[in-house]
Amino acid sequence: MKRFIEGEDRHQVTLLPECLDDYIGEDNPVRVVDVFVDELNLGALGFDGAAPAKTGRPAYHPSVLLKIYIYGYLNRIQSSRRLERETQCNLELIWLVRRLAPDFKTIADFRKDNGPAIRRVCREFVVLCRSLNLFSEAIVAIDGSKFKAVNNRDKNFTDRKLAARMQQLEESVGRYLAELDHADRQPSAVSEGRVARLKEKIVNLKAQM
Repeated sequence: MKRFIEGEDRHQVTLLPECLDDYIGEDNPVRVVDVFVDELNLGALGFDGAAPAKTGRPAYHPSVLLKIYIYGYLNRIQSSRRLERETQCNLELIWLVRRLAPDFKTIADFRKDNGPAIRRVCREFVVLCRSLNLFSEAIVAIDGSKFKAVNNRDKNFTDRKLAARMQQLEESVGRYLAELDHADRQPSAVSEGRVARLKEKIVNLKAQM
């Protein structure tokens, strides 16, 4: 991606581990977040900065910051300062954003500039993962709302049920972003599947996207 700050090649050989991809097992669900965001057309979704500026200092691509927010939403990380720390020490996030570490102000400004788009993407991510049975009940338990991984009634949607579910997810993401904003103003204040199965589901996710 020209004119953006570039992440490290995950297959670049280093001492410990041999390459960045070795940090994360092939059965780690964080790979789903990576595939999902990479398949999005962020410009069409209304994210600022999807097209690089011709002059000035290169910026982070919005996909980097969006991956941070989706990961933070799933794991209830509730401040931009903590998200910044997690990009420096959390192996899953180090892998996810290719060892980039945006500062907390950059992370917070991205939320302020793209709040509605972030809410829509997080909502669609949860709905899509549920429809493909990508996450277990243990993972998709957000803001006190539990979404069962296997439930025949959930496989049959009426317009009313779908609208209610989407509204529920929209409110959940909204609460998360509000908590982040509150924590930023007052800074004091993963189940795994089998490798083959996860790879198959990632293929299905790409097809669904």
